[in-house]
Amino acid sequence: MPSTPRPTRKGAAARGRNRLRARRWAGWLFALPALAFYGVFNFYPVLLSIQYSFYDWDGIGASTWVGLKNYTAVFTDSEQFSSLLHAFYLILFFTVLPVTLALITASVLRRIEGRFTGTVARTLLFLPQIIPGAAAGVAWTWMYSDNGVVNQTLRAIGLGSLARAWLADFHWALTAVGFIGTWLSTGLCTMLLLAGIGKIDNSLYEAARIDGAGPIRQFFAVTLPGLRNEIGVCVTITIIAALASFDVVYLATRGGPGTQTMVPGVAVYNLAFSDSRLGAASALAVVLALIVIAVVVPLQRLFREK
Repeated sequence: MPSTPRPTRKGAAARGRNRLRARRWAGWLFALPALAFYGVFNFYPVLLSIQYSFYDWDGIGASTWVGLKNYTAVFTDSEQFSSLLHAFYLILFFTVLPVTLALITASVLRRIEGRFTGTVARTLLFLPQIIPGAAAGVAWTWMYSDNGVVNQTLRAIGLGSLARAWLADFHWALTAVGFIGTWLSTGLCTMLLLAGIGKIDNSLYEAARIDGAGPIRQFFAVTLPGLRNEIGVCVTITIIAALASFDVVYLATRGGPGTQTMVPGVAVYNLAFSDSRLGAASALAVVLALIVIAVVVPLQRLFREK
């Protein structure tokens, strides 16, 4: 009876490579519909925006090539440039305050023994995330009004002299809008950090307690280093939200009073749909996208786990 030839190592390796190649192609085939939708509804509009940014066009008539004039206007036009500065100012309220408050809140919730108390606290903190930003902008407009909750609370505690029309005040309007962002972002950051704390080994806290570390020392020695990745996610998401903010600002102030709360998102909307300057709007949108990339990419490297 003739013997069956044994497979060689080269043949087995070739079959393994073929199977691996087939799996890769199968993966691309599954992802192809999503990539097609992404290309049509995201990537292609981006390319069009870049193209429009080099033209002076009202969206209907003939367009005129202006080169880099629209990009120059972003940094020379006071309204457009101030909108970029306002966006960076909002980072304090959309990122710094929420992440700081979330770190403190998450650390406190970790120490709460009662399961019911912790669940209620998590639910209340996450409630702002299920409210659309437009609805939050309208609600806070009422709260900031002359007879709103904020002013009534100040008068009730004897600080009536501080009461004012917050969103109409040239000095306080942007700060008031920023606190809306703080309210919206804190709950999400808290949930993310709580999930990260749950992954930290409890033995590290026990070892810190044995060494005599109190709650504050445990926070800086154990909790903060263990949340490196989660803090990076929170900072990235909230910075993008601050730089690309639109719905809250538009519904609350529409960029007013004057241009005191004008942010790039609202400025792009006004340029495109109120002033019919699609080229200028596209240039500002492209600059904003580049700024977001320039800020987020270094942060990703900074928070990358070593």
